[in-house]
Parts: sequence; C-alpha cells; structure tokens
Amino acid sequence: MPDDQTCARDLASRADPASPRHAPLGFHQFVALIAALMALNALAIDIILPGFPELVATYDLADPNRVQTVVTAYLLGFGLGQLAMGVLSDRYGRRPILLFGILVYGLAGLACIFAPSMTALLVARFVQGLGSAAPRVVAVAAVRDCYGGRRMARVMSLVMMIFMAVPVIAPSIGQLILIAATWHSVFGFLALYAFTAFWLCLRYLPETLHPEWRRPIRLDAIGEALGSIFGSRQTVGYMLSAGVFFAALFGFVNSAQQLLGELLGLGKWFPAVFAACATSIALAAFVNSRLVERIGMRILSHGATLVFLAVSLLFLVLAMLGVSGPFVVLPILTFSMLLVGLVFANFNALAMEPQQKVAGIASSIVGAFTVLIGAGGGYLIGQAYDGTVTPLAAGFVISGFATLVLLLIAERGRLCRPLEGREKEAGA
Repeated sequence: MPDDQTCARDLASRADPASPRHAPLGFHQFVALIAALMALNALAIDIILPGFPELVATYDLADPNRVQTVVTAYLLGFGLGQLAMGVLSDRYGRRPILLFGILVYGLAGLACIFAPSMTALLVARFVQGLGSAAPRVVAVAAVRDCYGGRRMARVMSLVMMIFMAVPVIAPSIGQLILIAATWHSVFGFLALYAFTAFWLCLRYLPETLHPEWRRPIRLDAIGEALGSIFGSRQTVGYMLSAGVFFAALFGFVNSAQQLLGELLGLGKWFPAVFAACATSIALAAFVNSRLVERIGMRILSHGATLVFLAVSLLFLVLAMLGVSGPFVVLPILTFSMLLVGLVFANFNALAMEPQQKVAGIASSIVGAFTVLIGAGGGYLIGQAYDGTVTPLAAGFVISGFATLVLLLIAERGRLCRPLEGREKEAGA
C-alpha cells in the first residue's frame, strides 16, 4: 500500500490543471473524449426508438410490445456488466478494460445488423450492454485518476452536460438515419461510433491508473466491501429507491414510440417531442446543481418524489376518465421527467455517501442494482401498454408509491430533513 507521502503526491497531481496522467491529450481533448465514451451508453438506449415499427415488421412480431425488449435486453447487460468493471479496472488498469468493452460494444452492434431473428437481436443487444458497462465505469474512474477536488467536479460537470444532451438528440439521429436507410443502419452507426472511439482511445488515451494504486482481487476485501454496502440502511434504502423510481423512466422510454408516435399520432414528430420531454431532465439536473448545496439532497429528492406521486395520481385519474389528448399527456410527461431529473443525482449521492472507503465497488453495485431494478420495472410497465395511457400512468403511481415507502424505511419515517453527511450516519 502507498505511504502518506505517496498519497499526498498523488492528490497534488490530481489537482494539477494540466494533469500529465492523460497526456498527450490536453484538458479540453480529455473532457471531449470522456464525454464521447459516456455517450456510447446514452445513444444505444434511445437511438433505436424511431425504428420500432420497422423492427415489428421485419420480425413479424405478433405482439408489438415485444419490440420494447430491445431496450430492456441492453439495460440488463449494462446493469450486470457494471458489477465487474470497477473491480477489474482497479486490478488490471483502466485502458485494457476500456478497450475490451468498446470492442465488444462495436462487434455486438455489427451482430445486431445481421441478426436473423428477434431472439438473436436480443442476445446481441444484451452483449452490447455488457460491453457498454466498461466505458461507463472506466470513464468516471479515469476522471478520478487524473483530477481531484474542484477540478474533478468541473470536469464531471462538463462531461455530464454533454452526456445529458445525448438522450435528447439520439432519437432524432435515429430518425435521420431511417429517412435514408433501414433500422440495420442505426446499429451500423453505433458500431462505427464504437470503432472510432476505440481507435481514439488506443492512440491517444494512456493508462490513467498509477501502478501503485492497482488492487488485487481478494475475496476478503470484496466481502468486507459488500458488508459495508449491504450493512448500511442508507445505502440499501436509496439504492432500492433509485431503482424503483427509475422504473417509471424506463417504462416511459420503452413505450415512448408507441405512446407518442402512434397513440398520440405524432408520427415523424416523435423525436422532437421526445427531445422536449428529455430536455426537462437535463434542465432539472442543472437546477439541482445550483440548489443542492443550499437546500440539501434530501429536501430536493424527497420533495420531488412526493410531487411526482401527486402528479402521477392526477395522470391516472385523467387517463381513467378518458382525458388523454396530447395537450394533457405531454405537459404531464414533461413535468414528470423534470422531477426525475431532481431525483437522479441525489438518490445516487445519498446511496454512496456512507461508502467513502469502498467507493469503487460501491459505485459498481449501486449502479448495477439501480439499472437492473429500473429495467425490470420498466419492462413490466412497457409490456402492459394496451393502446392507452392508463398502464403508463398506473406504472408511475406504483413506482412513486413504492419509492415513498422505501424512503420512509430508509429514513425511519422522517422525510425532507436537511440532514446530510456524517451527521446522518452518527444519528442512524
């Protein structure tokens, strides 16, 4: 293990604005490459949504809802892959794990093009999700390797601004591709993007993990970390809350094309309307970054959850009364996604707060469970689609209510307390 002087030197190098860890890349080049790696995941989820009708026709799906599993299969692979990537990159270094993951992602994209059946397509998408876990985990770890303190916060803010913009434009990119080609070309675009990222990382991105900071894979260390994670009421409570809450988001993503494009008759305007809804998430994330230090994570996220549940109940009542036109549904969806943005970062931060000593493994496990629970719940919501908005509204209500129950358990029945950090741990 490194001594205190080595740690001090390491922290000093991370705080250096011209960190040599990512040379020959300059600061802005490094940020751009990290953002491009993060975008691999966001693109893969949303870019294929406009192609759902073509997929249904190509594979002659008797149940149109089955096409939603193209998203779910990817998310399952992405969630499971995160369980291993943090540990592997700490042991073998960032670069080899990153390059391997991008290569798997790209090859799986090619496999999607030539998938002879829906089952084969789902297998390829699952593998693509596994591969995408590497750039998602390693990109964040590389930033942590190169920078510390406020400099690291600035890098992550710049990266997340770009990352949040990708889901907004991804369906539009998919729609543009579909104007000139078939759905196969959408996966071809993802493969080309991945191979380009692979070449850039191979040529320009060095190993950012210092050799002295590599950790052997030891069962006792992993067991100790798991004990810390699953022994924390706060970590488990917010991890489960995040997963259940994001089931609503993934349920909307799964059924978005059918709901907006077909039921509401938006057709070719679907990407633009979807972008408007997704933009509210990015806007909320920005607002959250400005308010969280003054108001606190608990007040913001708990308040957003309560408002989300109230709006969802209104949505369900209106749906059951048959009031479900575009001028009713779209404002509700947009406002609901804004509330998702207020919860997104705060639940994750609260889950990670007690896990400073095992942050790497904790980040992988929290990320994996959040995605897997959200993907499973989103699948159930999407598969319930029956040509009306009622299943989605009901899914929102169930998701919001279950999240509220989990929060009450995690916080011992007291919500919206302006209590953060070690003070909370001491009182738990």
